[in-house]
Amino acid sequence: MPLTHLLFSFEGRISRQPYWLFILSMFVVVFVPAMLIFDFGSDSAETFVDIGSLIFLWPTLAVQAKRWHDRDKSAWWLLINLIPVVGAFWTLIENGFLEGTPGPNRFGFDPLSIANEA
Repeated sequence: MPLTHLLFSFEGRISRQPYWLFILSMFVVVFVPAMLIFDFGSDSAETFVDIGSLIFLWPTLAVQAKRWHDRDKSAWWLLINLIPVVGAFWTLIENGFLEGTPGPNRFGFDPLSIANEA
């Protein structure tokens, strides 16, 4: 899957591996520098995280939508993120730890079977 499709399209399915790679890269790009800024005594760490979160908002939603699709759930499940604490926890469990539906579903082919065929 091209990186532009992964980050900017809400269509299709992805497995857990690209989801975790995206989460890890977001952590490295946004939160690690913010912690370094904070450690050096600057008050701009919160602003840095806010700006980074805004920049990554669309890609985060696109990646999560594809994970919800892999679980055979509509992208409307993105709205669960609006529920404090419970929403983030539920999203982490569903998208990060639970397997997608085996075989094709209404959102496309199984990304694991496509990877195994290639």
